[in-house]
This record gives sequence, structure tokens and C-alpha cells, in this order.
Amino acid sequence: MNPIELSVFSSRIESVCEEMGAVLKRAAFSPNIKDRLDFSCAVFDAGGNLCAQAAHIPVHLGSMAYAMADIVGRMAWREGDMVVVNDPYLGGTHLPDVTLIAPVFVEARLQGFVANRAHHANIGAASPGSMPISTALEEEGVVIAPTFIQRDGRPRPAVMARLCGGREGAAAEGDFAAQISANRLGVQRLSELIAAMGKANAFQAALVALNDYGERLAAAALAAIPDGDYTFTDFMDDDGVGGEDIAISVCIRVRGQRVEIDFDGTAAQVKGNINCPLSVAAAAVYYVFRCLMPAHTPACAGSFRPLRLRAPHACLLNAERPAAVAAGNVETSTRIVDVVLGALAQALPERIPAASHGSMNNIAMGAAATADRAAWDYYETIGGGMGAGPAAAGWSGVQTHMTNTLNTPIESLEQHYPLRILRYALRPGSGGSGRRAGGLGIVREFQFLAPAQVTLLTERRRRRPWGLAGGGYGAAGVNRLDDRPLPGKCSLQVTAGQVLTLATPGGGGWGGA
Repeated sequence: MNPIELSVFSSRIESVCEEMGAVLKRAAFSPNIKDRLDFSCAVFDAGGNLCAQAAHIPVHLGSMAYAMADIVGRMAWREGDMVVVNDPYLGGTHLPDVTLIAPVFVEARLQGFVANRAHHANIGAASPGSMPISTALEEEGVVIAPTFIQRDGRPRPAVMARLCGGREGAAAEGDFAAQISANRLGVQRLSELIAAMGKANAFQAALVALNDYGERLAAAALAAIPDGDYTFTDFMDDDGVGGEDIAISVCIRVRGQRVEIDFDGTAAQVKGNINCPLSVAAAAVYYVFRCLMPAHTPACAGSFRPLRLRAPHACLLNAERPAAVAAGNVETSTRIVDVVLGALAQALPERIPAASHGSMNNIAMGAAATADRAAWDYYETIGGGMGAGPAAAGWSGVQTHMTNTLNTPIESLEQHYPLRILRYALRPGSGGSGRRAGGLGIVREFQFLAPAQVTLLTERRRRRPWGLAGGGYGAAGVNRLDDRPLPGKCSLQVTAGQVLTLATPGGGGWGGA
């Protein structure tokens, strides 16, 4: 393909993902998907290798890119099929993130797959929001091994009933219907693209060209990193059940156009739920290195070929079943980014920013049905301060790195749940000082209008986000119920009238003042 044809092909296949996302957003019932945009869409080739993705959630897409080949190789695919899966040890992230995969057949030949992943606030955990303080995977909800939710184009009602059993009825079914619809649209659009290319094998040949192009761009970007070994260690605050100061260590070995990322020295998997499968660690690594590549680098498997990832078995970043993983996807993935950036700052001091707020500041809450109120589940991630860089101060009050979600709008939150937001503001003085100041965190105050159970999974409450090149630390986060301080990870019962405050961390500063 000539360069213009290749560019058009790349844009067309990416547009399939974008249109899938638009359908999913507009058809979904829950605020998690329609308001917060906690979903992702992608296209894969017949072997499960990433071809294209929309600019959705890095931790979703990177983990799918790493593990999809294993998933699709397990199934006997037929036209009209669709598979549902959320098992973290089979390419998932954590149980609330449910993935639907559909094959694309053209003239009876398997050409590829479309997939979408969306966060479900209730996946069957004992605590509302399905983000519990857990010590084993089975405590976190229903584990879905790869299962046909459609076979030969026909729905399987028993599977849908299992997925939605004990949940919010029509809302749960509506979210799964939205995911099914997004995949159907993706199958249709990709089939149309393949048919329009005409010649036999034209689509497969174009994918080869696209992946080779991505590999060339990636290799050129990596070649700009000076050869050497770069090490860094940072720590998770705690695992929520007694473990503290849990190390994540990396050695990045740069040799020309190839890079090995080795997490030897990282702590062993822990009792709490900050463990993650290797696919999540890979997502964080892919994200950082993708940021070093040119903006026009295609989001395909070829762009990650020059990277090699290693992590010891049964360590925090390569956990073994049945280790709990609910917070690994959200909190540990974010710390992996900090660690990799910390190592790269030694090689590229004029390109790497200070640590951002370093937590998705997860809050999950809800209550069982009562005589006057239906059962409800709510989940949200809250932004904070971005780390400053050599060229600019950090942004304030934003989601950073491994999440690309939005806040739940106050109007939507108060319409759907027995909650009132008393305050939603930037947190003064929380950014790290320096020639470039770190971004400010957020203060969000929830007043409860009815009793509820609340779970917090937050980080950077003890260890502050670090600065670079002489820049100062960002402020640590603070959690409070009324005037009582709360630990970073906890579960508690609240009554009507009580106020929960999350003050999120600021970003680190860059450069001496």
C-alpha cells in the first residue's frame, strides 16, 4: 500500500471503533457507561492481534491487546457468535469490566474480531458497587469464563439471566444489550470495509502493512532513548488488609530499537486486592511507551513488537489465581505508570513529567432494596492533579494515565441515587511546587440522603506524588466521614445526613523554584 492508502485504511478501521463507542454510550442505561464513559472498543485480526482502538480507557485496551490472542484461541467460532468474559486471569482486568467479543466472517472466512469492554457497577459482589475490600477473587463477584452469549446469531437467554441475576433488572439488561448492539455495528462496519477492498486477502495484506509501519515508528522512537539500564522503585500505600509499603521495582534495559521492561524485585502478591494479572501490567507499560511515540503511530500490535515484558510469577504484577484483583486494575496499574516514568526520567529528563496524583480515588456505594427505595449501586473514579513536566505546569482536577473516564455529572448522580453533592472544587495548595507547578487535586463532598454501605479504594494517602528535577511533592490525599479521618482503603456503613469527603492528591512539581 502506498502511504496515502495506508493512512486512509488506518483511519477507516479506527472509525469502526469510534462508531462502536458512540452506539455503546448512547444505548447504555447506567451512568458508568453513558456519563462516565467507562468503556472501550477495539478491532483485532483473526489471530487476536490488535488492529485498531478508539481513544478510550488505556487499562482496558492495553490488557486486551496483550491477552486477546489467548481468548480467541480457546473458542470454536461461527458466524453470528458473541462471547462474554470478565475473568482477570484470562485477559480481563477486574470483574466489573465485562468484555463482549464477536467474530467477523466475510464469505465464510474468519477475518477478525470486534470487542468492547464496559464497567458494570454490580457484578455480584457482596458489597455495593462490586469493589469490595477483598482477599480472594470469588469475593469480588461473578467470574465469567469465556461463554457464548450468542451462538449462530441467536441469543442465549440463560446466559443473560445469569449475568443479570440479582442485579438492577432492566438497567443491567440494557447495558448488556448496548454492548451487544455495539459489537453488531462493529461487525457490520468491518465487513463492509473488507468487502469494499475487493481483492481476496486485501484486508489481511493491509493489516500486515499497518503493523509493519507501526513497528517502524515505534522502533525509531525507542532508538531515541539512550542505551542503558534504568531502575526505579515506588511503593503502594497498603493492600487494605494490613500490608503496607508494597514495592514495585523496574529495570528498563534499552538496547538500540528494543526495550526490555523487567519487574524483578517487585513484592510478592499480597493478601489484599491490589494484585493484578500480567495483562494489566502490560497495559500500563504499553501506555507509557505509546506516549513516547509519534501521535500518528497506529494503535496496532506492531507498535508494541519492540517491547519485551518480564515479571516474576506470583508477584504483585503477575498474580496467580485466586488472588484478589479488584484494585489492581485501578490503583496498581496507576503506580506501574509512575514506576516506569521514574525510570525513564533518568534517560529522558527533558521529556518525562513528575508523578501525577497516582490514584483513581475509587468510591463504591449502595444499599439493598427497602420498602420505599429500590436497590442501588454507584461507582465512580475521581480525578486529581497531573504532574508537571519540563514544558508546562500540571493540569488540575483531571483523570490521568490509565483512566480516561469523566466524573459523574452532579445532575445525573443526584437524579439516580439518594445522594447530594455539597462541594465539588479544586483543592487549594495541593500541587507540588517548582518551576512548573503540579496540578491541583479535587475536593468532592457527598451527603447521604439514606443509609448506605461505602467502600473506598484509594492510594497516595501516605506516600505523596513525587516531583522531578528539584520539583516538590504533591499533597497526599485525605478521606473523611464527617470530621473523622478514614484510611485509604476501607468499607463502612453510613447513615442519612452524614458527609463523606474525598480530597484527592495533587501532582508533583518539576524543576527547582
